[in-house]
Amino acid sequence: MEDTLPSTEGIMEGMQPDAITAMIDQWKRERPDLDATPMLVIGRLFRLTGTLDQRLRPPFSAAGLGNGDFDVLAALRRSGEPYALSAGELSRTVLVTTGAITKRVDRLEARGLVSRSVAEDDSRGRLITLTAEGAGLTDELMAVHLDNQRRLLSGLTHDEQAQLAHLLGRLAATLG
Repeated sequence: MEDTLPSTEGIMEGMQPDAITAMIDQWKRERPDLDATPMLVIGRLFRLTGTLDQRLRPPFSAAGLGNGDFDVLAALRRSGEPYALSAGELSRTVLVTTGAITKRVDRLEARGLVSRSVAEDDSRGRLITLTAEGAGLTDELMAVHLDNQRRLLSGLTHDEQAQLAHLLGRLAATLG
């Protein structure tokens, strides 16, 4: 049978071998009829997600924020004055259920970082508003967060970062 599977040579050029490369090599040896090269992208994305979460979490944890709490604060802050959204709007912005939003808002409200009020246009609805303390903490942490992200991406040139951002955007659009 003629080998018609794509080569990993061009994909791997200039890269250090890693655990994903080792897996590909093992599959190539055990099942040469299968093209395992999609694992070079998907496998690395999975591993990077965990690694990035571990390296991005410490400043939030040090500020006493639980998983996802900063996402709520940041969504409110970037919404513009008066820094207020409904639970439904927060849910759509942060991409979690309204139940998850409620739990996060409960924690943040207990710390005085957000407040709840009755929505003017719907007495059944609640508006979640960033407090002055919440806005200050969010601004402080956002600067730290962006510095942390820059540091994590420093192994790539500006052009490589732009190319990766473009490619990930294209991948997200195809999966959307």
